[in-house]
Amino acid sequence: MLSEKHPYFLEALNMTTFVDRVELHVAAGNGGHGCASVHREKFKPLGGPDGGNGGRGGDVILTVDQSVTTLLDYHHSPHRKATNGKPGEGGNRSGKDGDDLVLPVPDGTVVLDKAGNVLADLVGHGTSYVAAQGGRGGLGNAALASARRKAPGFALLGEPGDLGDIVLELKTVADVALVGYPSAGKSSLISVLSAAKPKIADYPFTTLVPNLGVVTAGSTVYTIADVPGLIPGASRGKGLGLEFLRHVERCSVLVHVLDTATLESDRDPVSDLDVIEEELRQYGGLDNRPRIVVLNKIDVPDGRDLAEMVRPDLEARGYRVFEASAVAHTGLKELSYALADLVAKARAARPKEEATRIVIRPKAVDDAGFTVTREEVGGEPLFRVRGEKPERWVRQTDFNNDEAVGYLADRLNRLGVEEELMKAGARNGDGVAIGPEDNAVVFDWEPSVTAGAEMLGRRGEDHRFEGVRPAAQRRRERQAERDESQREYDDFEPF
Repeated sequence: MLSEKHPYFLEALNMTTFVDRVELHVAAGNGGHGCASVHREKFKPLGGPDGGNGGRGGDVILTVDQSVTTLLDYHHSPHRKATNGKPGEGGNRSGKDGDDLVLPVPDGTVVLDKAGNVLADLVGHGTSYVAAQGGRGGLGNAALASARRKAPGFALLGEPGDLGDIVLELKTVADVALVGYPSAGKSSLISVLSAAKPKIADYPFTTLVPNLGVVTAGSTVYTIADVPGLIPGASRGKGLGLEFLRHVERCSVLVHVLDTATLESDRDPVSDLDVIEEELRQYGGLDNRPRIVVLNKIDVPDGRDLAEMVRPDLEARGYRVFEASAVAHTGLKELSYALADLVAKARAARPKEEATRIVIRPKAVDDAGFTVTREEVGGEPLFRVRGEKPERWVRQTDFNNDEAVGYLADRLNRLGVEEELMKAGARNGDGVAIGPEDNAVVFDWEPSVTAGAEMLGRRGEDHRFEGVRPAAQRRRERQAERDESQREYDDFEPF
């Protein structure tokens, strides 16, 4: 059992401070419900509708923050939710919008879905991406009032916010990547080339997290990354493998740091280079990056002799070779300027970023915004309606309110859903589903008069005014009594 003071134990403990891949469960806020209210004031019995709208639910937004270097916070707290919008109130008071939840992420974070599809690549301070969008608030009955429906007795429900799982992967943003076997001296090189202070020790896998440093060579300033040690099988996840190979992807230049003073008898600089190149090839996407070879630790007598032996072979392969010693500070200036030259060429070769153009794609004339498809369920026909508007209207409808259901039917009819159902061959009594299979509203279709079993009453009618109001009824009864008395008086004949 390892002692708590053993270097491997301490480094394993420190590794938990750096996390570069997490699965995040995000939930946007729900929209607040609209309010159905009637203005009440003394001597004004019919004050009209005054229900306010519900507030919008908060979004979940990922934003690049240069002060954040790890995804550790999301590793410990993977569930993040924005606040809901407040419901509307009477007196035309709208509900408060939910607060957006802004999640800071490191520069170079890639957002993926559960299937591995890239949703966003966040590079550059301030770059943001809406991971989950809040639901819109429901309209109150004041906003629903019209010349046809003067006093709506219903309001729309707030929409639920987006809910889902995303994967965050951190890919270090650097110009140069130092790659090589464990204990090849990469951390020592980056410590003398820049102001970085990585952990340096005489045992393998000392570096468990990528280290970044800034190097100035002449007029060129570039960043250099110390990628933790790679071993055979790294591209298949062996050792630290895939945990850190992704950090090489964004680098413009690769530097092979080869150990010329290794104590392992079965290793030499050329075989080490072949192994690392094979792992990079299997990982893929790095063949076009320029390479430089650094024969490190030439301050050791045997190391200098070995470097002189293998240098002609490496140069014959087309590599540009530098002999260096991080301890003796030998060959570092030439190396830093050579890297600066390659970085400058890579930057000049990049295509210039153009300003984002706003592309307006008008809706097609024949685009109804929804589709109607015929399915067979249990031998019976089922017509499924899919579209942004119909599905949103269904989510916002309170099916416990007959007037709200009638309003939904009216909207669907104006959109042309009933006409498309007729064209698709729907008949009276056939099943109609609005929405996806796992969350659809299903009803029996009745054309022309009603749109479904839930839709009671004719479209556009306000059931509160179907009957005569009591006051008007009493006035009519009193007038009928007076008319009857007048007729009796007129028919009276004196003796």
